[in-house]
Amino acid sequence: MYLNCHTAFSFRYGTLTVQKLFEEAQRCGVHKLVLTEINNTASYLEMLRLCHAYKPGAGGLTHYGKEPYVLDIAVGVECRGDENTLLYIAIARNNAGFEELNRFLSRYHREGRTLPPRAPVFDNVVIIYPFGRYAPELLRPQEYVGVRPQDLGPLTLYAPYHEYKHRFVALCPVTFSGKTDFNMHRLLRAMANNTLLSKLPKAQEAQPDEIMLPPAELRARYTRFPDLVANAEALLAQCSLDLRPGGDKNKKHLRGSRAADLAYLTAEAWKGFARRYHHADEAIVRARIEKELDIIDKKAFASYYLIAYELTQYATQRGYDYVGRGSGANSVVAYCLGITNVDPIKLDLYFERFLNEERASPPDFDLDFSWDNRDEIYQHLFDLYGEEHVCLLGTHVTYQRRSLLRELGKVFGLPKDELEALADRNEYTPDREDIAPLILRYAERMKDLPSNMSIHAGGVLITEEPIYRYTTLEFPPKGLPVSHFEMHNAEDFGIFKFDILSQRGLGHLKETVRHVKRNQGRDVDIYQFEAFTQDEGIKDLMRTGRTMGCFYVESPAMRMLLGKLRCDDYLTLVAASSIIRPGVASSGMMRTYLERFHAVRRGQAYASIHPMMDELMRDTFGVMIYQEDVIKVAHHFAKLTLTEADVLRRGMSGKYRSREEFQRVADRFYASCRAQGYDEAVIKRVWYEIESFSGYSFAKGHSASYAVESYQSLFLKAHYPLEFMVGVINNFGGFYKTEFYFHEARMLGGQIAPPCVNHSGYLTTIEGQQLYIGFVHVKSLEERIAREIQVERARHGVYTSLDNFLQRLPLGLEQVRVLIRMGSFRFTGKSKQQLLWEAMLFFGQSRTKQPAGMQTLFDTAPKEYPLPTLQRNAQEDAFDEIELLGFPLCDPFQLVSGGHTGDTTAGELANRVGKRVSILGYVVTTKNAWTQKHEMMYFGTFYDLQGEVFDTVHFPIVARQFPFRGRGFYFIEGKVVEDFGVPMIEVMGFEKVPMIDKRAELPELPGAVAGRE
Repeated sequence: MYLNCHTAFSFRYGTLTVQKLFEEAQRCGVHKLVLTEINNTASYLEMLRLCHAYKPGAGGLTHYGKEPYVLDIAVGVECRGDENTLLYIAIARNNAGFEELNRFLSRYHREGRTLPPRAPVFDNVVIIYPFGRYAPELLRPQEYVGVRPQDLGPLTLYAPYHEYKHRFVALCPVTFSGKTDFNMHRLLRAMANNTLLSKLPKAQEAQPDEIMLPPAELRARYTRFPDLVANAEALLAQCSLDLRPGGDKNKKHLRGSRAADLAYLTAEAWKGFARRYHHADEAIVRARIEKELDIIDKKAFASYYLIAYELTQYATQRGYDYVGRGSGANSVVAYCLGITNVDPIKLDLYFERFLNEERASPPDFDLDFSWDNRDEIYQHLFDLYGEEHVCLLGTHVTYQRRSLLRELGKVFGLPKDELEALADRNEYTPDREDIAPLILRYAERMKDLPSNMSIHAGGVLITEEPIYRYTTLEFPPKGLPVSHFEMHNAEDFGIFKFDILSQRGLGHLKETVRHVKRNQGRDVDIYQFEAFTQDEGIKDLMRTGRTMGCFYVESPAMRMLLGKLRCDDYLTLVAASSIIRPGVASSGMMRTYLERFHAVRRGQAYASIHPMMDELMRDTFGVMIYQEDVIKVAHHFAKLTLTEADVLRRGMSGKYRSREEFQRVADRFYASCRAQGYDEAVIKRVWYEIESFSGYSFAKGHSASYAVESYQSLFLKAHYPLEFMVGVINNFGGFYKTEFYFHEARMLGGQIAPPCVNHSGYLTTIEGQQLYIGFVHVKSLEERIAREIQVERARHGVYTSLDNFLQRLPLGLEQVRVLIRMGSFRFTGKSKQQLLWEAMLFFGQSRTKQPAGMQTLFDTAPKEYPLPTLQRNAQEDAFDEIELLGFPLCDPFQLVSGGHTGDTTAGELANRVGKRVSILGYVVTTKNAWTQKHEMMYFGTFYDLQGEVFDTVHFPIVARQFPFRGRGFYFIEGKVVEDFGVPMIEVMGFEKVPMIDKRAELPELPGAVAGRE
């Protein structure tokens, strides 16, 4: 009889997790309810999963030893309009009704309109209006009036009730589980309305009695009107949703039938084999392809391959670069089709990580496209398979502690400084001892509740049946439709994503090639992978860690790791790409790998966990660093089935970690290992390695794909460094701020020039060794002007003077001032002061001139006026650049106040290991970290007077005593330490050094001149 139940997916309204609502139903002995979130259908798949998991004898998800419990649900939507007004509750009678409801909501989301106050006519949807909204005689078939206990008068309802009693149903919403949850609900409503809790209107709150009661207690509330309960129960009995976990609801076939799909896939795979493989072990490759095709056939996954294949063919035809990565790189068939460019045979990639006979879900292809091509790729999928069958995958953003503390602090009216202290340090003043602990307590309760819907980073769903059969669609502003459910729930019910991702790295590769062609006249082939692995320039960059700008290998941690490995080969780079991931690094396995790597190079033995571990992971010295290592160890070492092994791999990350299915497999792992007779210490150590990292590591094929792209970046940097740095700068996606890519270009021999109206474009350009900064980097310059400068120059030629520029472009005085201060008219040979005078005169006389931007018939030079001598120095230019670009173009050390430069340089650190040194450094980047005792420490990257980069570590005591104080210059004292040959400074003293005083503001131009007619 519960026709109106919410969870926290009624965003900023409901308080119950889906699991908690299920448990409330179990506690009260309720065996059927209607899940009705506010204006969305985000939670129903998770509730269906739980219902199936707890049902005795369920054929889908495994029952976990919990007390069996039968709960069935119907699904609807609580439709609300402006000002949180309850309009009606719409409940699907069946699957067809659910599709109707999804289409209805999606249409209004697409059009950006609020829902209508009167529901449309549905075929399979029941509508319940709140009591008093519409007279019962005005109701259509399948429309009802919901009566809450507080709607019952002392004697009767009202006269028409007896005539239309079949139209009235008991309506008891469920929103929370008790008083504490009600208080949390009020806080959520205050946050949603951006108001103080004390000023929250009652109309914005739920009623305090919206909790679940046992059926007998609920009936007691309607003792005088049993028909209301009977009608509600009858209505509930009519409504259901038949959707079960498992199966495959993705696109079934592309060429008319499953057999036709497989035949086409097989033919294309063998064509690819002829292109890809020419070596002696052809029989091995043929056997592998036949094995893969057999499994693909048995699992009916040919269409999944063909969708990815068609997409990569389309990209190739359009000239778009892409990278096929993820576990898809483990498939020889995918390699033959050109979906990936990593040879699984050569790298001994484990196909079972990608697909095996016991795996229920389809394989996972990750396809990366350049960031400026992905929107077209998305649109191609919608055009090809139809908007009825395609949508982007949604995700749910959850509340996190710091942001919660800030929002709750605002609701309670805390001033900003106290709010920040509470959020950052859990500190509060004594006079807040009544409020602050309350805020902390509720923040802890609310943490991880869903706060809103968002878009998965790259997931796309392509279904055989219309997508509306499964979800309402959200339409972000100017965006494509997005599902209301997220990845894990979609997978549970057989709707599997394709990952169509974007990255900036591909953008800088293709742009670099264009710059090399334009600047040097050379055609560059970046697909000579075999040649790249032997390139000495690439090897030198990797060994020395000089990889700034290069895809995936440019971060400080990665630079140091490459140096510690003295990396100069592909396989080592593949390993490095995975061991840098958080799980491997934090578990200690990175260090173990480094120790064993160097031991083997020295011809020494190392202590291993177990001989079988060494055999299974021969390439990585018995250390688990790839995701498929989990499957190998679980299947071969612990003798679990491939299905159980894959559950372990998937179960280490995200939401899946908490599920009982994972715990059951974990218990099986221990039991099976003990049955094999392994020592308990060995079992615990192996389990520790599995548990520590697999959710944060890469599949080997994924690392291999990344390494291929890294090699392409490294090749371009080694041989075309300046064009490469321009490509990186113009794609805006690197690890570092733009300033440091310009610095790197300067260190590589580039001459960095301010934007120039006769050389610069919207983006940065290169002419020989000269890099002209793009107008996009100039703050306060309107995008329209930044783009039009280059367009007008291409249309009518270079600008001959400031006056010529002003006559050709429509812009105001403030925009001209920005360009003058930026040095964009230095080709005139005039000082910035002279140019400012000219601009003032131009605009002062503009009423008698034709409008700016109108081309004149004759380009005559303006009259020159004698001006007083105006002094200016390079430091003033530097401060202009800092204000307008965010960084100076001169050597920034020229702006340091004082003469302390230290006694060493970055290049000397390797020779001063163990000694105390001092050095002046300019901050490049910093990173916070936490020790096992939850104390904060820092890592820093700086460059020195000579422009060379060095790294620092700041342990907790020093970090507290000498904290970072923002960007700028620091005088650093400490001891030089090294790790596997890579030096860094362990900081002991740390002081920010001020810059010189900013030059005085230039005097204002005389008002008489500025205002001259």
